Amino acid sequence: MDADTPPVTGNAAPVLRRVLGLPLLVFYGMGVTIGAGIFALIGEILGIAGDLTPLVFLVAAVLAGASAGSYAFLSGRFPKAAGAAVYAKAGFGPGLARVTGIGVALTGVISAAVISLAFGSYLGTLVPVPSWLLAIGLLVLLSVVASLGVRESIILAAVVTVVEVGTLLVVIGAGLPELADAELWGRIATFPTTAGLGVVLAATTVAFYAFIGFEDIVNMAEETRRPERVMAWAVIITLTLTTVVYLAVASIAVAVGDRAPIATSDAPMADLFAELTGGSPAPIAAIAAVAMINGVLIQIVMASRVLYGMAREGLLRPSWLGTIHPRRRTPIYATLAVAGTIAVLLLVLPIVRLAEVTSYVTLGVFTVVNLSLWRLSRRSAERGSRFRAAWGLGAAALSIGILVADIVRRTGAIG
Repeated sequence: MDADTPPVTGNAAPVLRRVLGLPLLVFYGMGVTIGAGIFALIGEILGIAGDLTPLVFLVAAVLAGASAGSYAFLSGRFPKAAGAAVYAKAGFGPGLARVTGIGVALTGVISAAVISLAFGSYLGTLVPVPSWLLAIGLLVLLSVVASLGVRESIILAAVVTVVEVGTLLVVIGAGLPELADAELWGRIATFPTTAGLGVVLAATTVAFYAFIGFEDIVNMAEETRRPERVMAWAVIITLTLTTVVYLAVASIAVAVGDRAPIATSDAPMADLFAELTGGSPAPIAAIAAVAMINGVLIQIVMASRVLYGMAREGLLRPSWLGTIHPRRRTPIYATLAVAGTIAVLLLVLPIVRLAEVTSYVTLGVFTVVNLSLWRLSRRSAERGSRFRAAWGLGAAALSIGILVADIVRRTGAIG
C-alpha cells in the first residue's frame, strides 16, 4: 500500500489510493489535452489562418492559460475529486455545483462515445466487424482497465501519451530543415492587418479546443500525493509543454509548400508528415487511432471521479456512486455508470450533434470556475486575494468572449 494512503482498519470506509505524483499527472494531462485534437485540428486551422497559424495557437494558449490559472489557484485550496463542482459549491452553493459537475461528466462521456465510434469506424475498415461492436469492445476493455486501479490506468495512458508526443516530435524533426528559412520567419512574425485580426479570431475559437483537457487533472486530486502542492504545477507544466509542441507543429505546417491537401484532409497530421518526408502517411494515421484509445480511457477515469466526488460531497444521488472498491480502491460503481452511459450514447443518440454542445458546456464550466475564484477571493483577507479576484474575473470575461465568438463563427458571421 502506498505510504500516503491511510490503511483501511476496522469498519472504516475505503478511500482512493494516493499513488500519483507530478510526472504521471503531467502525462495524464498531456494525454487528454494533446490526444487526437492536434492530429485533427491542424488542417482546419491552417486552412483558415494560413501564415497566421502559429500566432493563432499562441493566442489560444494565452486564453486557455487564463482559465488554467484559476484551476491552479483553486486546486491547491480544494484538492478533491470533482474539482470544478467543488469549486462551484464553495463559490456559489450546491445548486450551481450540481449543474457544473454534471456538465463536466457529460462532456467526458459524450467525448468518449464520439471517440469510441471513430475508433470503431477506423478499425472497421481493416476488419469485417460492425463499427458499433468494435466501439463497445473498446469500451468494455478500457472500463476493465479503469476498474483495476488508477495506477494501471494512468500508466497505460502515459505509455500512449509517449507514443502520441513522440509521433509529433517525429513530425517536428522531419520539418526542422524547413524552419531554417528566414523568409518563413518573416511571414510568421508579421503582425496581422485589420482583416487578419478577424481571421485570427475565427481560427482561435477552433484552436482553443486543442488546449482543453488540462482541467481534467484536478479531478485526480484524491489519488495524488501532496495535491495541494502538486496539482497547480501539473496544470501549468501540461499547458506549457502542450503550447511548445503545438507552436512547433504550427510553424512547420506553415512552411509546407502545398497546404491545400493538408487543410482539406481528414488526417492532416499524416498528410503533413507525407508532405515533409515523401513517405507513407499510414504510420501517422495509425498513431492517431491509438490516440483515440487514450482519449476514451482518460475520459472514463475523469468522469467516474467527477461522479464519485459529487456523491461524496452530497451533490449527487444515488450515494452508492461514491463507493470505493475495497481492494482495487477505485470508484467501481461510478466507473460502471460512466461506461454504461457511454454505451447508451454511442448506440442510441446522435452524438455528433451532442459533441458540438460539449464545447459550449466546457466554456460554461470554465466561466463558473473563474467566477468562483473571483467570489472566493473577494471574501478573503489573505495576501494576494485581490490579484486572484482580478484574475478570476478577467478569465471569466475571456471564457464568455470565446463562447460568444465561437457561436458567431458557427453561425457564419465570422470566418
